[in-house]
Amino acid sequence: MRKILVTGGAGFIGSAVVRHIIENTQDEVINLDKLTYAGNLESLTCVAESARYHFVKLDICDRAGLDEVFAQYKPDAVMHLAAESHVDRSITGPAEFINTNIVGTYTLLEAARHYWNGLEDGAKAAFRFHHISTDEVYGDLHGTDDLFTETTPYAPSSPYSASKASSDHLVRAWQRTYGLPTLITNCSNNYGPYHFPEKLIPLVILNALEGKPLPIYGKGDQIRDWLYVEDHARALYEVVTRGEVGETYNIGGHNEKQNIEVVKTICTILDELAPSAHSPYASLITHVADRPGHDVRYAIDAAKIERELGWSPEETFESGIRKTVQWYLANQEWVNNVKSGEYQNWITKQYTAS
Repeated sequence: MRKILVTGGAGFIGSAVVRHIIENTQDEVINLDKLTYAGNLESLTCVAESARYHFVKLDICDRAGLDEVFAQYKPDAVMHLAAESHVDRSITGPAEFINTNIVGTYTLLEAARHYWNGLEDGAKAAFRFHHISTDEVYGDLHGTDDLFTETTPYAPSSPYSASKASSDHLVRAWQRTYGLPTLITNCSNNYGPYHFPEKLIPLVILNALEGKPLPIYGKGDQIRDWLYVEDHARALYEVVTRGEVGETYNIGGHNEKQNIEVVKTICTILDELAPSAHSPYASLITHVADRPGHDVRYAIDAAKIERELGWSPEETFESGIRKTVQWYLANQEWVNNVKSGEYQNWITKQYTAS
């Protein structure tokens, strides 16, 4: 049984990781989260009463607080997911992304290194620091056949992806310079239950149900590789428990779709499952001005993690997107509770039709 410190465990991917560990392993989880607008403990009610689950409200930039957490809980591994992650927000307010994603990662690395240096030899050898990153650090792909591999050069396009690229470099440097046993994963676009409704898929589902415009950047021809979040959580656990120190693993869903195709698929499922006066929901599609520096195509080569760790996604896009729509239809209480005033103001300000 391991003790795993998960930073950002109340976020979308982080909460999926926490639920996976508590529900499918015997490991103990310490969930460390600042609870920003996107952190939601309601996403963890199904595991909150477990004796193997602990929650600590803390900013990863708080070094003294981190030292206390390491000293109290004595984790065997860190899974670092805490991050500002929305590209649009990074464009209008990059400072938070620099602070959390770069300074916060540095602070966490130093706290982990201090703790790791004090461990006995066996525990020191077994310790892992797993940094969870994004495929956006690679920039974009203009060809139709190219794929991101673990050795693709970094070429970030947004303040968000630049901050994540910076944090990746810090993690590699701490492994190379200090010997801290680190691993890095870079994933494609995640989707699934408990996703904060500023991202494309939940935004489209909820706007459609309310008869609001479905905002699509530009022509909607940007291509993304879509990964069901529970598949991602399984992959991350495989990496932190079985991955090789110093290695990077790309995690993708093998589901390349244009944004407009994703939106039309959601509309078709909603027409079937929740017909209303707003049907056909595709009539709500509204094209808005494209965002600055918008990457054209992302696509992951996940052969390494499949070959070395035996992981592959269980969900196709068709099965995963149907499950996602069904979850939002069945969990309106969660949806209503997450719609804060800040969320409404952000959506109104950000997505104005061109």
